[in-house]
Amino acid sequence: MRRRWIGWILAVLVVLGAPVAWYLGSPLFISKSVDEPFPTSGTPTKLPMSEGATVPEGMTQAQVEEEMAQAAKVTAQAAEPMPGGSATALQRGTFAGRDEFHRGEGTATIYRVGQELLLRFAQFKVTNGPDLRVILTKHPAPASRAEVQEGYIEVGRLKGNIGSQNYRLPAGTDVGNYRAVVIYCQPFHVVFVVATLEAAN
Repeated sequence: MRRRWIGWILAVLVVLGAPVAWYLGSPLFISKSVDEPFPTSGTPTKLPMSEGATVPEGMTQAQVEEEMAQAAKVTAQAAEPMPGGSATALQRGTFAGRDEFHRGEGTATIYRVGQELLLRFAQFKVTNGPDLRVILTKHPAPASRAEVQEGYIEVGRLKGNIGSQNYRLPAGTDVGNYRAVVIYCQPFHVVFVVATLEAAN
């Protein structure tokens, strides 16, 4: 009887632990690629209708959204959209892995595009892992949780471990206070790769 109970307990633990094990381990074998273009302040953005908005009588929601899209294009043209070449690169760094297992490559560049700050990864590739985050740190080359937390901004979840991607920085960020871009594994508090930032020429 005791062996039967032990068997049931082990079976329950396996069933409950399998999803957790898959969540933590599967990213090591599965890659996610993204390929985002470089945005400019003149790129029209399609926005959904505001929650609670009503559709005018005689029109469908699709027609309303088309009218809104056309209006957005007119507004963008009137504002003299900035060409892509006028974005200003402020800081740039090259990704490097922390050890033989956590490897990475590509560049991280902070741009000023109009009134916004944009962090862009180009030719980017990193070892995948569970719940990877993009972080700006004050430490130039953090290798531990303590060094990451000396002063940081969490920009967001990593969109993909392969490919070009964009991240908008919070308004008012003083990029001069931050010395590195870090790809950080939140569950295990492990630094995967670091790009130490320097002033862009």
